[in-house]
Amino acid sequence: MSAVLAVPELRGLVCGIDEAGRGPLAGPVAAAAVILPDDFPLSLLDDSKALSLKARNRAFGEIVCRAQWANAWAWPAEIDEHNILSATMLAMRRAFMLLGCVPDTVIVDGTRTPDLPCASLAVVKADQKVPAVMAASIVAKVSRDRMMERYDWLYPEYGYARHKGYPTKAHREACRRLGPSPIQRLSFNYSRV
Repeated sequence: MSAVLAVPELRGLVCGIDEAGRGPLAGPVAAAAVILPDDFPLSLLDDSKALSLKARNRAFGEIVCRAQWANAWAWPAEIDEHNILSATMLAMRRAFMLLGCVPDTVIVDGTRTPDLPCASLAVVKADQKVPAVMAASIVAKVSRDRMMERYDWLYPEYGYARHKGYPTKAHREACRRLGPSPIQRLSFNYSRV
């Protein structure tokens, strides 16, 4: 596990928020909000991208069974309408609102926070330092990856189960050959190889 950020001024209920899927050319952006219980096994946590698939799925199972959590989406049409940053903030706010409680503090991975009805703090690389944000990064990534695998059932010719909508050569070539899929982010340059 990465070094845990020491933030002694934080008291009470702390919620971590993170996203997955800002860079893909297709599919939604996912966000998750997580409040960990005091007895959560922190050794399971890390930045979702640093964990193996097996470790990520194991951590995901523990989080959804033991923590208070919610995930939410901003859809391709919303990304195209608003831009990816605004859509990400929208997904984060939706996840927060689905938690069903108002924590004392929210820590968001990155440089900005969505508009929330409580104290919030943006921390760069919080997904490597803050356990609740590590957990949120895992929930967001696993949720989004599973969503893209479902889209692969609908649009198998695009290969979403393999690349999850990221701008791989195979994804760009499929878009060039077939045109944009129904989940393509049309404001993104998907046709350039």
